[in-house]
Amino acid sequence: MTQKGILLINLGSPDSPTPEDVRPYLEEFLMDERVLDYPYPIRRMAVSLFILPKRPYSSAEAYQSIWWPEGSPLVVISQRLREQVQARTQLPVALGMRYGNPSIRSALRELLDAGAE
Repeated sequence: MTQKGILLINLGSPDSPTPEDVRPYLEEFLMDERVLDYPYPIRRMAVSLFILPKRPYSSAEAYQSIWWPEGSPLVVISQRLREQVQARTQLPVALGMRYGNPSIRSALRELLDAGAE
């Protein structure tokens, strides 16, 4: 019998509310063609030349204003949800973020390591 698993997915968050961690998160998010619906060369130019030079600083300030001592509110709440779901099932449960960490790929690895197929 195939072992099933539960994969919870949320949007994501930077690793910390610093410009150094907000920058790669914004780049990953904004380079998604479903977020900025422009051809790749235009999207790359806009993100690299106009958005990433300054936006990580203002976004980091915004993240700092909502950041919890445990980390990103979205990630912390998602982890709490994962724990609550895990407490109610025998199936392995993993959490992955579309952008940032923990990645969906790492969550799938976690499920495979736990015996899900």
